[in-house]
Amino acid sequence: MRRVALVTGAARGIGAATVRALCADGFAVVAVDSCAGDGPERPVGLDYPLADRRELEKLCSEHPGQVVAHVGDVRDRGALEEAAALAVDRFGRLDAAVAAAAVICGGQPLWEVPEAHLRTLWDVDVMGVWNTAAVCVPRMLGGPDPSGCRFVAVASAAGTRGLFHLAGYGAAKHAVIGLTRGLAADLTGTGVTAVAVSPGSTRTAMLDASAALYGLDDVGSFAGAQLNGRLIEPEEIAAVIAFCCSRQGGVANGSVMCAEGGFRG
Repeated sequence: MRRVALVTGAARGIGAATVRALCADGFAVVAVDSCAGDGPERPVGLDYPLADRRELEKLCSEHPGQVVAHVGDVRDRGALEEAAALAVDRFGRLDAAVAAAAVICGGQPLWEVPEAHLRTLWDVDVMGVWNTAAVCVPRMLGGPDPSGCRFVAVASAAGTRGLFHLAGYGAAKHAVIGLTRGLAADLTGTGVTAVAVSPGSTRTAMLDASAALYGLDDVGSFAGAQLNGRLIEPEEIAAVIAFCCSRQGGVANGSVMCAEGGFRG
């Protein structure tokens, strides 16, 4: 039977590339995104638009019958419950979940960051991962083949080092790594595994937003912080995530898979 995945933050960037990679591997996918665009539902503290419904619909149109869209905010556990239920109702099972939804804000020293901005980072980047795991893992454990089930959280190079004027974002990504490792420990003996994937500077809308926080006109400036001397493409990160979602990917359980291009900070 075809394996089934749920991906959050699916409308663009690493999330969209992951949906495409999983489809290429034969998965059916429930693609989840808030589709908040630049509307009032966009979290406080963001100076850039999020993905919109058109981007999510375009992704689904590339894979008719294989990808189903679900508009839902990862801050809302009920919306994620509906998405996980959709996976089981439509495709009969849930084998993998990828928590890729995240936002970035900052640009100031820690002591000047508004509390509301820190709350946004916590609610989306950390609780979004927590909520995704909380609704997906029980369905994996109760599914037909728990030993092949995988939970993957997208962390960041910021999650293992401190970055200038991004203390809040770094704290959130540190928490994602700790959460994922704790989940892996909780899953001992079940066959379900959990892993964090840590990208370096990847060519996405979030990297554009990061450049704006630093007053940079060109995201290419970030390439110098990586040993490979270039930006990473979303498809490269998606390939690592797709491996982690595979049966063979269980070997990475409890680890941080660094896909950072030799990030030096």
